[in-house]
Amino acid sequence: MKLLSFFLLSLSSLWLHAQQDIQYFKSFDKTRIAYTDEGKGAPVILIHGFISSGSSWNKTALKKALLDQGYRVIVPDLRGNGNSDKPQKSKAYARDAEIKDLKKLADQLNLKSYTAIGYSRGSIVLAKLLTKDNRIKKAVLGGMGLDFTNPDWPRRILFADAFSGRGTLTGETEGAVNYAKSIGADIKVLGHLQDHQPVTAVKELKKIAIPILVIAGGDDHDNGEPMELKEVFPNSELIIIPGDHNNTYKQENFSESVMGFLKSN
Repeated sequence: MKLLSFFLLSLSSLWLHAQQDIQYFKSFDKTRIAYTDEGKGAPVILIHGFISSGSSWNKTALKKALLDQGYRVIVPDLRGNGNSDKPQKSKAYARDAEIKDLKKLADQLNLKSYTAIGYSRGSIVLAKLLTKDNRIKKAVLGGMGLDFTNPDWPRRILFADAFSGRGTLTGETEGAVNYAKSIGADIKVLGHLQDHQPVTAVKELKKIAIPILVIAGGDDHDNGEPMELKEVFPNSELIIIPGDHNNTYKQENFSESVMGFLKSN
């Protein structure tokens, strides 16, 4: 019994510690945004993708490398995801609300400058953030081509219709909706996120002068060609590594490539 009590006490302590690691702030419209803030040193914000949350970075080689090599790693749950609030009205996601949240987070933490790393939809959010926040000194866009710059991007509309219930599910969207349901994600909110996904024009991206790394798996073509995205930025490089869209960001070679970019002049 004593051993069992000790185990339960230890488990409770670990759970409480994990809960304490999650912090919150109220954004511009009072929506509560969750984030974690670990390590010390140069700050790096990691931005997660669709049907996901900041916890998706937890077991990646990249997050471990950042912490091991002396970076401060800040990981938000974008509104509608994870431990952040999930407003039910569509307007809560309109007018680049996610971008305003990330700027407010940087304000909250008094960041004078920072690096930002996005993957998948996180790269789409980051692209717009690059046009709104000059505190970003370097950025990594992972798992993305140039297609998101089209406001009428068929793939975005396909997923928006699927999650909102406006359209018939296809083989591709049915799998995504079923996965979202299996992890308890808010289907209605995911539809709002697709409806109001940030769109950044090519002419805006061409003005971004900071160093940019575009990185993707060799089998990842769902969101356009990464080379086309790389060519838009005047100060950029492209790295293609083995992998598909779902696993590339977790890999050691992804981490090595990003860390090399961060440490370069």
